[in-house]
Amino acid sequence: MIETWLNRMRGGERCPPRKPFSKIAWSWLGAFVGIYAVALLSRLTSTNLFLIGSFGASAVLIYGAPQVEFAQPRNLLGGHIISAAIGVTVFKLIPGDTALLGALAVSLSIVAMHFTRTLHPPGGATALIAVIGGSRVHDIGYLFVLTPVATGALVMLLVALAVNNLSRNPRRHYPRYWF
Repeated sequence: MIETWLNRMRGGERCPPRKPFSKIAWSWLGAFVGIYAVALLSRLTSTNLFLIGSFGASAVLIYGAPQVEFAQPRNLLGGHIISAAIGVTVFKLIPGDTALLGALAVSLSIVAMHFTRTLHPPGGATALIAVIGGSRVHDIGYLFVLTPVATGALVMLLVALAVNNLSRNPRRHYPRYWF
């Protein structure tokens, strides 16, 4: 049994080849413009919270792999919003150790994203940020869901729609589906 379990960790497939330069360039452009747009929005607001770490991971998906399921608008917006709401709720309603609250927020977010078909891996980080984000995040409470999370994800989505559809490659069009 242990040998079978260990054998599963071998892998066995070959690493895929590097993507063509054009795909890398489009990914760079989207990530740069998307993150910069969110950062500029952050500067223009008094909260200065728009740029959260989980948006970096979202950028990898929506600009670097725009065709995957996790990168679609439904997943991007739903995953972040649902996870942020769960993270804020866990922090507000359950007293306890930050490690326990963080684990609970992330795991509940994964379950909720599965049930709503909005699985977006960076959503787990968004839930965790709602718990460990410190007083600036905790003081705004559920406003965290609207701003920075929903607003920032929407800005990144708008950039993804613009940049990913500039390419002449018909396989790079974005999105594959909305809902």
